[in-house]
Amino acid sequence: MTEPYSGLYIHIPFCLSKCPYCDFYSVKYGNEAAKKYESAVIRNISHYNGKFDTVYFGGGTPILLWKEICSIIEKADIKSGAEITVEANPCLAKEEIFKTLINSGVNRISFGIQSLNDNELKSLGRRHSSRSAVKAVELAHACGFDNISADIMLGTEGQTVKSAAHTLEGLAGLPLKHISAYMLKIEENTPYAKAKLDLPDEDEVCGIYLNTVEFLESKGIEQYEISNFAKEGYACAHNIKYWNCEEYLGIGPASHSFYKGKRFFVKRDINAFCESEIQQTELEEDRLGGAEEYAMLRLRLREGLNLAEYEKRGGDKEKIIENVKKIPYKLIFLKNRNVSLTPEGFLVSNAVIGTLLGD
Repeated sequence: MTEPYSGLYIHIPFCLSKCPYCDFYSVKYGNEAAKKYESAVIRNISHYNGKFDTVYFGGGTPILLWKEICSIIEKADIKSGAEITVEANPCLAKEEIFKTLINSGVNRISFGIQSLNDNELKSLGRRHSSRSAVKAVELAHACGFDNISADIMLGTEGQTVKSAAHTLEGLAGLPLKHISAYMLKIEENTPYAKAKLDLPDEDEVCGIYLNTVEFLESKGIEQYEISNFAKEGYACAHNIKYWNCEEYLGIGPASHSFYKGKRFFVKRDINAFCESEIQQTELEEDRLGGAEEYAMLRLRLREGLNLAEYEKRGGDKEKIIENVKKIPYKLIFLKNRNVSLTPEGFLVSNAVIGTLLGD
């Protein structure tokens, strides 16, 4: 029996500096550390001996290790034509880097733009300007990238509906196929958690989000998940694996996996990862699993949860149908035995999903 393809996520935990809102695991970049990390990643890929039809290099700032990424791709068993994504910081945009990545098989690049307002970028601790962000996207496209994504943040310090609309209008003029719009969450143990920030209130954040949905869809960039929007045919294939409960292997400290029927994660320790002789240490993950987890993940998608599929996985579809009645109609759809959240519902998704799956 032929082994099925999985997704491959590789965490690149290196940054030039740490943004004050970020809780992702990262360390300061260095050439020697990068080479050790490359060897450890390749060693682990060889150990798991998997076949992959999507690859995602996240971080951190993955593009810092562009040469190492090319080597990793060469060593992995990746299906021809697979979606291969690399996250990038606009301040590191260079023609040599983009062309080398394309030649190695990378066909999707995701820029952490966050905003096209320079005062917002300064507050977020970003190293690039709005001008350099625009230039980075244009250069990547000129070098041959067709599938380009941009991350933006909503509800940041000093942001208004008007300033967020300025960012959206600027992005609409760029050759982007995908936009991820994440609402700022203040994480513990970050500088933002200790700072006195001038954040927009809840009503304004809701307005910013709903305006983002409406504006992007007016430009043919359709919402397909709570925070993700794409032109037709350009939804992120790798991330859709997560929301469909399909298997993926995570490599590197702070990575998570659902691989060969097991969920596990790796502790946030680059030294432990690099020093492991063959395999990263797997720590079993305490997750719900089964029909309930499938429902929670599928309800993040605009297309929602098919109740027949939910029932096949052991779920009680009649309970879902009854619980829909407890939720205001403007937050949820039930049509043809399919349940999905509206954009307003996505704003309170945890509460809506909790009610749907509750007793």
